[in-house]
Amino acid sequence: MDKLFLLDAYALIYRAYYAFIKSPRINSKGFNTSAVLGFVNTLEEVLKKENPTHIGVAFDPAGPTFRHEAYEQYKAQREETPEVIRLSVPIIKDIIRAYRIPILEIPGYEADDVIGTLATEAGKRRDHYLYDDTRQRLWSTGGRKCLHVPSQAYRRF
Repeated sequence: MDKLFLLDAYALIYRAYYAFIKSPRINSKGFNTSAVLGFVNTLEEVLKKENPTHIGVAFDPAGPTFRHEAYEQYKAQREETPEVIRLSVPIIKDIIRAYRIPILEIPGYEADDVIGTLATEAGKRRDHYLYDDTRQRLWSTGGRKCLHVPSQAYRRF
């Protein structure tokens, strides 16, 4: 049976970063690798335990989305992305490319929108799996679906 997994990159990156906030993982060059380590651990967990036939990792694009155009104050109250996360994203993207996993990033659309659209379309043809810890997309897609919540190992915040 085909198994499609769609991962929300920033949800997993933030979760990994904050999971190690009290004990950050610092490499020999002094760089905080917590987000990278946690993301790769989660990706490995999905690949080894679930053995997906199809997988994609969705990223929010740089710049505004259609929601910003509709409502200028959209996410205006959010704190700025921590510098460590901003510096980790290119490394994580390189790792995803090394795995030969598609990076899903569409200008003007958040990762949630891309995942929801792909999951809805995929649900017409196969089971699909949404992998995050928010549960918000489980209710927004059609077809047969399953939500996989990351293991408890990194839930330390």
